[in-house]
Amino acid sequence: MKAVRMVPSLLLVLFLLVLMQSGALCARRFRGGRNPQPRRSPPPPTHRADRGDTTESFPLDFTAVEENMDNFMTQVKNLAQSLYPCSAQKLDHDMKLNFLVNTSVTCNDGSPAGYYLKESRGSRRWLIFLEGGWYCFNKENCDSRYETMRRFMSSSKWPQTKRGTGILSPLPEENPHWWNANMVFIPYCSSDVWSGATTKTDQSGYAFLGSLIIQEVIKSLLSKGLDNARVLLLAGSSAGGTGVLLNVDRVAELLKGMGYAGIQVRGLSDSGWFLDNKQYHCTDCVDTISCTPTETIKRGIKYWGSVVPERCRQSHEGEEWNCFFGYRVFPSIKSPVFVVQWLFDEAQLTVDNIQLTGQPVQEGQWRYIQNLGTELRNTLKDVPAMFAPACLSHEVITRNYWIDVQVKGTSLPRALHCWDRSLHDSRNNKAPPKACPVHLIDNCPWPHCNPTCPTIRDQFTGQEMNVVQFLMHMGFDVQKMAQQQGMDPSKLLGMLSSGS
Repeated sequence: MKAVRMVPSLLLVLFLLVLMQSGALCARRFRGGRNPQPRRSPPPPTHRADRGDTTESFPLDFTAVEENMDNFMTQVKNLAQSLYPCSAQKLDHDMKLNFLVNTSVTCNDGSPAGYYLKESRGSRRWLIFLEGGWYCFNKENCDSRYETMRRFMSSSKWPQTKRGTGILSPLPEENPHWWNANMVFIPYCSSDVWSGATTKTDQSGYAFLGSLIIQEVIKSLLSKGLDNARVLLLAGSSAGGTGVLLNVDRVAELLKGMGYAGIQVRGLSDSGWFLDNKQYHCTDCVDTISCTPTETIKRGIKYWGSVVPERCRQSHEGEEWNCFFGYRVFPSIKSPVFVVQWLFDEAQLTVDNIQLTGQPVQEGQWRYIQNLGTELRNTLKDVPAMFAPACLSHEVITRNYWIDVQVKGTSLPRALHCWDRSLHDSRNNKAPPKACPVHLIDNCPWPHCNPTCPTIRDQFTGQEMNVVQFLMHMGFDVQKMAQQQGMDPSKLLGMLSSGS
């Protein structure tokens, strides 16, 4: 009799497993099909180490099945109803706003700081993104920033939801490797390159608490599933990219101190690798645009009460401003960090007083731009994991075209996937994967000599420019350069057009 009773139970378990599998497939199909887009490149293969993070989980109680068949059937019925019809499922892709419980950690104007969260139940990977947006370094330019760019200093008008793009997208077509992670977006409202630890005073008029905002968000997320994380990727663009370099070790130390040493903390710094170089034209330090990079940071860290990584602080005691520049702080960082940096970064050129609008650039400016690419390339040569295209642009990982840009035939999502694999293999004492590069930097010497660079548009007409048109606009003399290279001008034009 006992064996007879077990048969329907086993059939039910098999039926349940089929339902769970079809449910997971249904969820994946629907997640990728809500906003169908043409597939630009196939996603990298999923490896066994990651499979546990991409399946959906369903809470089911398998205990006492024989003694409580009615309850078991109710669970099966509820599961079936939740999965049917698949096409009617409304999966919520939006990240939702959460304000910090600790109200003493605020934005510049004293309004509550917070974060946006989209949970992915069943995934043990967390991606926490730091927004960028320049900074201010004294009362006068902070007042001006408050009038013109208030959302970077106040949460008073933040929307309740936010849709992720690029590496924050939940669509596998746009985000082939991280689409199913728990996504967190921390809005930038501290104007301090995520470094400050100073409360609002009558003298400053503003609070600068960027480093503490990150710490409080981490603490808040522990109760929302971060406590069970396997990997935490702290990412950021522009000022947020610099913020990653300043804070990734502090996040790792915080989690370790709270008993979560098993969470692997990593960093992804996009367009935050600035140089402390000399400007093309030196000007008076009036605002963030006219000041030299070093001068703004020197003034800023005092105004913000900045916290810099301890090992870097010890290496540059009395000159802590050095820690805001990637090639100076990177050697002191313990956590694995992947660096994404355009070789001709628009923000870097802006603070260097190179203007790329209006008339074509002069020969001296052209040489300066080429030298910038060389300088950046030199500072990146010892970074083990990086992606550096020879493009004139700024920020990339949250752009919807981020999967299209390639260096030496490898896309950025693919490079990040290879990096994840290499870190996993190194932890398990395995050899690094073959044909899976993580150190990718263009060798060609001109802006946009890489044919996969983002589209360039004429700032006056709005029309797209090809590489040759762009270089001519930049003041590039094809005849002169061909003569220097000892080749026919038409051959040089062909090489430029093809990205050779």
